Amino acid sequence: MPLESNARIAKALAERGYNAEREAVTLLAGATDPTAAVAAAVDRAPDDALRITADHVREAIGDADRSAASPDEPGQSPVETEGSIGSESAATETASGAATNDATDSTTVDAASDPETAANDGSERSRDPDLRDLEVGNDMTGRSTGTGEYADFVTTFRDRYERLSKILRGRVNHRPAEAIADMPGGSDAAMIGLVNDVRSTKSGHWLIELEDTTGTFPALVMKDKGLADVVDEILLDECVAVEGTLADDAGILFADSLHFPDVPRTHRPGGVDRHVQAALISDVHVGSDEFMADAWHSFTDWLHTPEADPVEYLLLAGDMVEGVGVYPNQDEELDIVDIYEQYEVFAEHLKEVPADTEVVMIPGNHDAVRLAEPQPGFDDEIREILDVHDARIVSNPATVSVEGVEVLMYHGVSLDEVIAELPEEKASYDEPHKAMYQLLKKRHVAPQFGGHTRVAPEERDYLVMEDVPDVFHTGHVHKLGWGKYHNVLAVNSGCWQAQTDFQKSVNIDPDAGYAPILDLDTLEMTVRKFS
Repeated sequence: MPLESNARIAKALAERGYNAEREAVTLLAGATDPTAAVAAAVDRAPDDALRITADHVREAIGDADRSAASPDEPGQSPVETEGSIGSESAATETASGAATNDATDSTTVDAASDPETAANDGSERSRDPDLRDLEVGNDMTGRSTGTGEYADFVTTFRDRYERLSKILRGRVNHRPAEAIADMPGGSDAAMIGLVNDVRSTKSGHWLIELEDTTGTFPALVMKDKGLADVVDEILLDECVAVEGTLADDAGILFADSLHFPDVPRTHRPGGVDRHVQAALISDVHVGSDEFMADAWHSFTDWLHTPEADPVEYLLLAGDMVEGVGVYPNQDEELDIVDIYEQYEVFAEHLKEVPADTEVVMIPGNHDAVRLAEPQPGFDDEIREILDVHDARIVSNPATVSVEGVEVLMYHGVSLDEVIAELPEEKASYDEPHKAMYQLLKKRHVAPQFGGHTRVAPEERDYLVMEDVPDVFHTGHVHKLGWGKYHNVLAVNSGCWQAQTDFQKSVNIDPDAGYAPILDLDTLEMTVRKFS
């Protein structure tokens, strides 16, 4: 069978154990006999080589074929789309976002109807690895300290309180719980604490119990204070500040205002001083019988075209494979039943990505790591399987600085909890970015303890958003959605798995085969559809 596309060239090399530079694949695709050229390039490569370079190919096919290796036709461009939120919804959100800063500045273009706008001049630029700069922060891989003892959990929550309360202390005149208990009735007071309990009273008011390192103290939110909308957003175990007046007997604090740590409205994101892009994807689920291999091949084929030349980074937010025993009767929906074989096949698919692309990946709840968060990066055995692409494998969550743009990568298991606990207009599966706004507001990726999201006790609470990211990238819920909250771009990137029987049973209709492409210089985004 002829190797008529870049992706097929990359796949043929992957089957032989190699990945390849973009230029090498382009040279092979333009050879007079691509099949023979692939065989010659593999034969010419050194025995210890893991990737095919352009020099290997030139040596194999010679100058004559090199002149034919730049085809005039870059290949069919994938459709650019606004994804599951729909064009009407996207237009409405953008219009309202001009005043609220809650909508995305992302550009959505239909490449079929406006090819001139969809195209770019990628063929005229070169990818210079020396210009790249990628640093990872908050990676706890190899640094786990928890033993599961009660004292470890106390340490985790003390660290959470100290770092989040530090953000809030600049906004309120905080007093510890034990100091407030000694103040006279009628005094103005403010307390910062973790939410120990929230409940409604018979009169329709709300009682919030806050806890700090000195004790607990109750705050009463009266229903006529206009704070119902804020109370609706409170989750257990998150850190909040309450300002108000003590009752005459000083036994309770009547709340006048509530504050979350939140992202300052004055936040100004960074940007790269050159035109370069990152593809944000997640939830590939290799090993599932619903893995969309054709869509993946279309994606990797496009990555080898001149139009995708600016895409120098691939950020993958978890669930590379389907895993084993993740949900009831999963074995009936597996194409590959061995977890290590799943990673081996995923590695073969990853080889189709241009070898000079910087890849960063974090684990998800289907991956072969502990379920409790933070999740460390893969163990040595799986890293060895995935090492062919020199991927940067880090913990979930992790902060990735891409040429100065701070990207917080989190798989997103806690989104299930946020969506279940909060009103639908504030968090839903159809608009997953709004649930992400709530996590940004709370400055914590998994604030509630003891529910669906398992939390591992560590000396440091790695789930706190101490620094404000420029981009917040999640997956997990298999829905596509994005928007801006206080100038932070929140992106949930969909998946590469068609609907499974299990998903049908729980009413999940996935957005599959999409790749959000982020301009790192402007932080504008285009979503491309490959299915």
